[in-house]
Amino acid sequence: MKKIVIETDQAPVPVGPYTQALAAGPFVFISGQIPMDARGRLVEGDIVVQTVQVIANLKAILAAVGLTLKDVVKTTIYLKDMADFAEMNRAYGEFFPQHPPARTTIQAAGLAKNVSVEIDAIAVKKEWHA
Repeated sequence: MKKIVIETDQAPVPVGPYTQALAAGPFVFISGQIPMDARGRLVEGDIVVQTVQVIANLKAILAAVGLTLKDVVKTTIYLKDMADFAEMNRAYGEFFPQHPPARTTIQAAGLAKNVSVEIDAIAVKKEWHA
């Protein structure tokens, strides 16, 4: 199975040895996104502001291959503090109003750059035109 590297300047560049996303078969695997803008600046604010930025990054990466949040089948959410769960969940839910993807949410002992939230995703693309 061929791997396709997915990159866009509309989302932050990776801060380590990984790609923004990889496609393999019909699946697109998006690396964990943190609340950093496309210029690499951390977005300051509460859990809602940070969640919105993370989802904006996911949307930008998906758009680079002609996908949307509707194509996401699984997410994993890492929270610095589970006390933020309700507010994060409310913000997240606004982006997935119907038939949200399968999801796991955990509290992580530490996240990159000391952010409050990180989200990775898996999406499905039916056809690839290389």
